[in-house]
Amino acid sequence: MHEVSPSQARASDDILREILSDVLALSPERVAAFDADTELFGALPELDSQAVAGLLTEIEDRCDIIIEDEDVDGEMLETYGALLAYVEEKRAG
Repeated sequence: MHEVSPSQARASDDILREILSDVLALSPERVAAFDADTELFGALPELDSQAVAGLLTEIEDRCDIIIEDEDVDGEMLETYGALLAYVEEKRAG
């Protein structure tokens, strides 16, 4: 497992917040208030099952990663922190 530098983590956080704002049409202020424990799937009405595909596609494109089908589960999308940790791990690998 690779170590994520603080600058990479900051970049992942910024990119992920931008993607959530763009794909889910959430205000940047609302997304800026997300913390690691902010619930996503099942808690955000904007993030329904149809929006998940668009969200994951944008994450792949903007972060230059491949999200494997078997990685996509409720745990990965449960909270902002879980999604960010996944993105950081994929970017580091």
